[in-house]
Amino acid sequence: MELIKVNQTEQGMTIDGRELHEFLEVGRDFSTWIKDKIEKYGFIEGMDFSPKSGKTSDGGRPRIDYELSIDMAKELCMVENNEKGRQARKYFIECERRLKQITIPRTLPEALRLAADLAEKNEALLLQNAQKEQIINELRPKATYYDLVLQNKSLLSISKIAKDYGMSAIAMNSLLHELGVQFKQGDCWLLYQKYADKGYTQSKTHVIDGDRSKLNTYWTQKGRLFIYDLLKTRGILPLIEQDKLA
Repeated sequence: MELIKVNQTEQGMTIDGRELHEFLEVGRDFSTWIKDKIEKYGFIEGMDFSPKSGKTSDGGRPRIDYELSIDMAKELCMVENNEKGRQARKYFIECERRLKQITIPRTLPEALRLAADLAEKNEALLLQNAQKEQIINELRPKATYYDLVLQNKSLLSISKIAKDYGMSAIAMNSLLHELGVQFKQGDCWLLYQKYADKGYTQSKTHVIDGDRSKLNTYWTQKGRLFIYDLLKTRGILPLIEQDKLA
C-alpha cells in the first residue's frame, strides 16, 4: 500500500514535502512549517531538500514546493512525534529495504558480472526452448507403417553410429554439423529445422538432481539410415562395406 508517493531519482528516493505535510496532519501552514523545520534542524539545500516552483489550484502566483530526501522525511516524521509520523517513518524504511533488494550495479565490474549472469540465464532459456522445440517436432509427424516398424527397434546413441564408421562421437557430430544436419546448443546437439520433424531422433530427459536435468538425443533406425544415405553420397561408408570393397 502506497501511503505517500516516493520518487526515484539519480540522487536517490525523494518525497514531495506538501504530500508529507498533508499526511502528517500537522495543522500548520505548509510554508511556515517547512521553513521552521529547515531552520530549526539545520537541513541543507541541495542535500536534504530542493525548492521547486509549484502551481496553485486557482492559477495565482506560483508557490514554492519542496522535494525532500528520504532521510529528511524520516526525521520530520520522527520529530512530529505522533502516530501519523511513526506510520510514515516505518513506511519509508520499508521502501528503502525493498530498494536494496534490487541489484543495481554501481561499478564497471559489478555491471559486467550482472551482464554475464543475465547472458547465462538467457542462454539457458534458449537451450530449454530449443530442446522443447525438438521434442515437439519429433512428436509432430504422423507415423506411417514404415515409421512404426522403425520405432519398435532400439534407439542408438551417436557413439554407436560413429563406431560403425570407425569414428569417434565427437568426429561424427562435427561431420553432421558441417553437412548442415545439426547444431550445438549448450552441450546438446539438436537437428536443424529442415530435419527436426523427420523422425530421425528421439530425445530423453535424464534427471541429474532436484534442480538439474539433461536432454540426450538418440537416433532412430530411420535416422541411422538417413545418416548412411547422406554419408554414402559423399563416399563415406561404414566399416563393414569398406571391408567388402577391400
